[in-house]
Amino acid sequence: MMDPAYSITLALALGLAIGSFLNVVIHRLPRMLEREWRQQCAELRGETSQLEADYNLLVPRSACPACGHHIAWHENIPVLSFLMLGGRCAECKTPISWRYPAVELITGLLFGLAVWQFGVDGRTLAALALLGLLIALAFIDLDAYLLPDSLTLPLLWLGLLVNLQSLFVPLDEAVIGAMAGYSSLWAVYWLFKLATGKEGMGYGDFKLLAGLGAWLGWKMILTILLASSIVGASVGIGLILFAGHDRARPIPFGPYLVMGGIVCLFWGPALIRLYLP
Repeated sequence: MMDPAYSITLALALGLAIGSFLNVVIHRLPRMLEREWRQQCAELRGETSQLEADYNLLVPRSACPACGHHIAWHENIPVLSFLMLGGRCAECKTPISWRYPAVELITGLLFGLAVWQFGVDGRTLAALALLGLLIALAFIDLDAYLLPDSLTLPLLWLGLLVNLQSLFVPLDEAVIGAMAGYSSLWAVYWLFKLATGKEGMGYGDFKLLAGLGAWLGWKMILTILLASSIVGASVGIGLILFAGHDRARPIPFGPYLVMGGIVCLFWGPALIRLYLP
């Protein structure tokens, strides 16, 4: 029953705050996994693992990577602190990446769009959780060429869970969507590998599309693939032609799957009606 303008503004503010936390996840989760893998390898070799101090999503405090200056609360206000600091560390004046306010703004705008599109109910809360997971996965893949199981598997199970109540699609469509999402990219992977002897994508892409299928149903799989392929091909060609991108250097597909999933979350039924009138 809230006023729409008020609820959208509240969602935008919440998204900015969540985006600030997602920056921590994007930066730290790959490093946490790397530490865990090093520890496991040391144990397999029969060595005593020598880990540094505790490192997780909560500790240590956020600090400047250049000088180690601990970031105070007033230097960590989403977007505003970046602007007030002129995009530089308060202590050593090292430039701060535009990635941080960009993630915050993207999250805030998508949260506001979700409330504007779906209203304020259980479906909207589920959509916000989906968007947060997708944003984290996209930027981690851009940075580390990695789609961690610790995010893709919860994405899959949460999709099935929310559709127990048919929030987005009936449960049978969600289950088939998860199966179709995984198996479609699995088939493409093996066809490409048999034809070229190379791996065209990682298993994380299979799990990501399976998760999107669990949320949005099997009818959206083709639309997600079409949207992500068109965007991915356009960006890839642009990078090669105008940015001198090395063709031998891989381009992560996860961010484009995320874009396709977000497009289908908001406009999927309308897109399906366009090509299946």
